[in-house]
Amino acid sequence: MKEFENKKVSLVKGFVWLAVFLIPAIALFVISLIFENLAFLSPISVVLFLCALFVCVGFFTNQPNEAKVFTLFGKYKGTCRAQGLNWCNPFYFKRKMSLRKRNFNVDKIKVNDALGNPIEISAVVVWAVEDTYQACFDVENYETYVETQSESALRELAGMYPYDLFDDTSENVVTLRDNNEEVNKNLQASVQKRLDKVGVEVLEARINHIAYAQEIAAAMLQRQQASAIIAARKIIVEGAVSMVEMALNDLKKKNIVTLTDKSKAEIVGNLLIVLCGDKNAQPVITTNKDLS
Repeated sequence: MKEFENKKVSLVKGFVWLAVFLIPAIALFVISLIFENLAFLSPISVVLFLCALFVCVGFFTNQPNEAKVFTLFGKYKGTCRAQGLNWCNPFYFKRKMSLRKRNFNVDKIKVNDALGNPIEISAVVVWAVEDTYQACFDVENYETYVETQSESALRELAGMYPYDLFDDTSENVVTLRDNNEEVNKNLQASVQKRLDKVGVEVLEARINHIAYAQEIAAAMLQRQQASAIIAARKIIVEGAVSMVEMALNDLKKKNIVTLTDKSKAEIVGNLLIVLCGDKNAQPVITTNKDLS
């Protein structure tokens, strides 16, 4: 059930009722003071003055992005979103509702990702009340409901995706670490689905922290480092092979030296050691010297 009724309140009507009771009260009180034989009018003026005070109870103010929810003897009568000074039935019970945008930080929680790895994750949810009727009456405390359902949605989302992938053949798989935009969009949709029941609009939901749990963080860091080293070595080897091929072709093309299969193998081995080694190569000069 959707209720977007904006209660029309009349400030002029409030002042009219105030004048109806206050002006006669003052007039009767003055007359009772002037004419002693009309002293019986004084109690009537007091009653009218009390009625005027009761009318004043109906005046209220709304700040920007603030609303008042009205109930009369337990029955919902409407919502006033008009800013400034307003007036309503003095018998109405008025409940203040904030329509401002609010942030909620989902505390860091430990969950398992889609691969079963324990991870730590937290998120930020930006929300605002859209339907005041649902927020007031469809749930006991809508702020607590937002917090609980946001955490539940985050737990569900974390179990749908892996934290990271180390297999190059799975490039199209969505991960929590790399696909932030898509993951945040799905998180917002999941939270919104839960909060539609209480008239709350989710303006933004995004992950602000994600990491492996402490018990596996060191092992996963080593795995990431090994993957990075392997990827770097692959590039180095591919470049080294290309350079060796270019060197052999140039030597053959320019007729600098005639190479046998054995000498080619030695050159290839030496060049690969120089190009792929972690440390600087130490040259060894070979000379043919007749010592006899």
